[in-house]
Amino acid sequence: MFTGIIEATAAVRACDNGKLSVERPRIFDDVQVGSSICVSGVCLTVKASDAQSLTFDTVPETLAKTTLGALNPGDRVNLERALSASGRFEGHIVQGHAEGAGEVTEIQPCEDESRELVIRLPQSLARRAVSKGSIAVDGVSLTIAEVDGCDVRIALIPHTLESTTLGSLNVSDHVNIETDILGRYIEKLLP
Repeated sequence: MFTGIIEATAAVRACDNGKLSVERPRIFDDVQVGSSICVSGVCLTVKASDAQSLTFDTVPETLAKTTLGALNPGDRVNLERALSASGRFEGHIVQGHAEGAGEVTEIQPCEDESRELVIRLPQSLARRAVSKGSIAVDGVSLTIAEVDGCDVRIALIPHTLESTTLGSLNVSDHVNIETDILGRYIEKLLP
């Protein structure tokens, strides 16, 4: 389980033949083979690690449903280690099970150096989006400010813009989306 509080960003070293390799952040000194890492909203298992990089296997389903299949060397990704039992729970429950990708349709700068971001979700995900509810965008725990059909409006504070890859987004970029797990369970239980 993750919280959506990004610990580091890292550059992609390689992404081919079902393998993804990223730079290893210095603070990830406790990561071992078998550790779970949320990579831009996708939970992956460390297959190999050394002082410079972390390498993960990726399956066709993951590459088809997320933005990981479009990564190139040099692209940056958000990283979060799995929450330890003694850790602080600060964001919201994020599983790292990205359900699909949304498209950035609008970016509005605000006077206080924050930004408002509009993301168009696939219909299947938009129905789970609620105003003032939680959503993970590329693994970042965020609050939905407004829902308008398939569009969600999200406010990004300066810290989020500086500490994650969301600050470098452009209109028409695609982002991994994970809706709130509680909404998914409720939807499943309803007739």
